[in-house]
Amino acid sequence: MTNFRIEHLPFDAGAVNVWSQTDERNNNWPVVYTLSADDRIYVGETHNVANRLYQHMASVDRKNLKMVRIVFNEQFNKSVCLDLESQLIRYLHADGNFQVLNRNYGITDADYYDRARYREGFNEVFDQLLEEGVLTRSIPDIINSNLFKFSPFKALNSEQAIAVDGVLHLFFDDLAGSRGRSIVVQGDPGTGKTIVAIYLMKLLLDIAKSEPDEMLDRDTMFANYFIPEFRELVKDFKIALVIPQQSLRKTIQTVFTKTPGLNKNMVLNPFEVGESVEPFDLLIVDEAHRLGRRSNQPSASLNAKFTAINTALFGSDRSDLTQLDWIRAQSRHQLYLIDSAQSIKPADVPKKVLDGLIEQASSEASFFHLASQMRVQGGNDYLEFVGRVMEGAQHSRMTFGDYDLRFFDDIHQLRRAILEKDHEVGLSRLVAGFAWPWASKNDPDAHDIEIDGLQLTWNRTATDWINSETSRDEVGSIHTVQGYDLNYAGVIIGSDLGYDEKSGQLVFHRENYHDKKGKENNPRLGIVYSDEDLLDYVKNIYRVLLTRGIRGTYVYVVDPALRAHLRPLFAN
Repeated sequence: MTNFRIEHLPFDAGAVNVWSQTDERNNNWPVVYTLSADDRIYVGETHNVANRLYQHMASVDRKNLKMVRIVFNEQFNKSVCLDLESQLIRYLHADGNFQVLNRNYGITDADYYDRARYREGFNEVFDQLLEEGVLTRSIPDIINSNLFKFSPFKALNSEQAIAVDGVLHLFFDDLAGSRGRSIVVQGDPGTGKTIVAIYLMKLLLDIAKSEPDEMLDRDTMFANYFIPEFRELVKDFKIALVIPQQSLRKTIQTVFTKTPGLNKNMVLNPFEVGESVEPFDLLIVDEAHRLGRRSNQPSASLNAKFTAINTALFGSDRSDLTQLDWIRAQSRHQLYLIDSAQSIKPADVPKKVLDGLIEQASSEASFFHLASQMRVQGGNDYLEFVGRVMEGAQHSRMTFGDYDLRFFDDIHQLRRAILEKDHEVGLSRLVAGFAWPWASKNDPDAHDIEIDGLQLTWNRTATDWINSETSRDEVGSIHTVQGYDLNYAGVIIGSDLGYDEKSGQLVFHRENYHDKKGKENNPRLGIVYSDEDLLDYVKNIYRVLLTRGIRGTYVYVVDPALRAHLRPLFAN
């Protein structure tokens, strides 16, 4: 696609009137346009741009914008304009230079004739917007950012769209009938559970704040929910997104800060939910498998909070109460996003509790399953391969198209390969199981990991480690990467995991597992965790680490017997 042009004019009725008469196509041609002022921008598409601009002048949200940019091309059609509009919204939001005023109901990723050629031409539009300062970063840099990966403007795939539509239908049906059901969305790593949670948050808040006379294109996704009846049901709603993991929670709070209509105070940890004076109308719980049970907390203050919350909500500090019970007690409606195979320590809510939640949702027709792999380019076949490897059920090598899966016998070569990939495409990091003590926590000059003369340290920050300045020279633990994407993951399988040649099974080496909270017994509940119990959690940790890489995964194994067992399965 060539011969596009971007026209500029002031956003006022006189300028638009003069401009509309200069060419008949200004009133009858598909285009994409932006309206901007200071730090705010709106992106739209229409076949009658002059008329649409007049409509925007009557909008409360957009009437005070100042500059119009209109993207023309003689080969534009409706499908092309919807695609360019959606991409611009996503890139502008993730770039962070503007607050994007759009709602997210119309984001599309639909295929159409000759899409690849048109999309190649879009790069010329993006380059010109970069020259004009509308965009401030290159598209590859934007795509690698957390704002892009966790944007509420992400285009949903068909499964995600069906789940969102189904959740909205159940939710509004329950509201209208004064009922309450627990809704569950279950999916493997990389199926987009977090995206569904964030998308729903913005969509519901957009419905609540939509203007009564707002003009909606009825072809856009979820536009049928933007009606007065639904707006009245949610206009005064108290809603929050609950994320148990500190690092992921902080990242999503940053995304919400950059998104009009959202704010970081809508993203909570389970303790904040439990301590809330007022109940919530809706709680969306991401990574619900990481909610906690009654156990020894990381600090004395959290132990005291656990007791206080249980007592306040239920009258006593019963040992069977979990943070899942807090969610139920503090909200009228709940949505849980779950992958029980990503539970990584005994303090997490037990799998049987999650299974019961899923069973209940299934019986009430409020269960949705996400299966399509959106992260790993090796697809579902690769995820299933990793699962079989961790269960000792994979006996031959497999390939996964262009997915770059490599096995290394030399840790130095693995590190060099990851650094090279980081230089080429960014977001390439070393990650490992918790098979080494964390000496650098108390001594910043100490190293934590030493393999064949290579000395490395664990991540120096627990928040947004992947994008921190020192992350390229460090090794990320499970607590810093769960929920995140990498382009390439260099996975070090430590000596906490081994292989018994006689039984042909993976085994757990307790003496080499150094996550104190990951192996701590639970005397309050009278539970002593066996090696078999902990083996399941450690295998889940490596499942998560081996499914972080979008483009590729590079593997090094410390235990000699396990290395000999896995080499034929991963060998290049």
